[in-house]
Amino acid sequence: MKGLELCEKYFVEFGVDMIEKKFPHYKNRIAAGLLGDGSECYGFDDEISKDHDWGPGFCLFLTRHDFEEIGRALQLEYDKLPKIFRGFQRLTSQWGDGRVGVIEIGAYYRRYLGSSQAPKILQQWLSIPEEYLSACISGKVFSDPLRKFSRIRDELLNFYPEDVRLVKISAKCMSCGQSGQYNFMRTVQRREMFAAQYVETKFCSDIISLVFLLNHQYTPYFKWKHRAVRALPILGEFIYSKIADIVSNSDPKAKNAIMNEISSKVINMFRKEGLSNLDSNFLLDHGPVIHQKIKDSDLRKRNVWAG
Repeated sequence: MKGLELCEKYFVEFGVDMIEKKFPHYKNRIAAGLLGDGSECYGFDDEISKDHDWGPGFCLFLTRHDFEEIGRALQLEYDKLPKIFRGFQRLTSQWGDGRVGVIEIGAYYRRYLGSSQAPKILQQWLSIPEEYLSACISGKVFSDPLRKFSRIRDELLNFYPEDVRLVKISAKCMSCGQSGQYNFMRTVQRREMFAAQYVETKFCSDIISLVFLLNHQYTPYFKWKHRAVRALPILGEFIYSKIADIVSNSDPKAKNAIMNEISSKVINMFRKEGLSNLDSNFLLDHGPVIHQKIKDSDLRKRNVWAG
């Protein structure tokens, strides 16, 4: 059984009853779910995942006022719930404390956003790492009658403002063109093998991020980038298989050819979406063209390399 399903069943079997019996006056004010950093929140958990921070558990989200009133008492009752469920027990690492249990809504969002609410201005969006935004909206909300937690989550699920997306796409064009299309073979020819490995990895990582941007989705933590890209409707399966071909191939010329094939496919998608009609198969050329589509004058003044 996948961790997210296990945790939802655990909540339904024990959490709902606990809230209704112990905190009846708050049952319409408590949100519940499992969200955050864990592999189970993305559906990527496996046998290896079960050695730490995996197993029955859930989050209970309270407003600041409710947290001050019942947060401690609710946590004490949560701690009394059965430790073993469906044959599984949660093993908490020294880094995993606080992933489940009672959490104040503002504290949860501050952990990822640096603020208790969704970004309100463009610069705030640019200051938050994509993997934090991805983790912030991962997993599943099991119940949220008050919807205070979910309203913020819904704002984040709406994705970046378009100008922010264009800033990031243009910057990824520059980094992918510079690393993979321009520098990879140059570093190989100079036998700078560390540099060659670095630019290969950077190209693969950044092109995956670029495809997430084309799909209007946040890029997750690096461990899940390659696996997660496969599910995206725009270029997902193509990028997944081609990145696998790059990293499994030992021939630099073959790697370079695949990088150029990927770049051409992405550029064709730019043309399809009206992001760039430039007649060039070099990603570096498309970055400034896309950057000029930014409407906000301050963002348009940013260096095109600065995503």
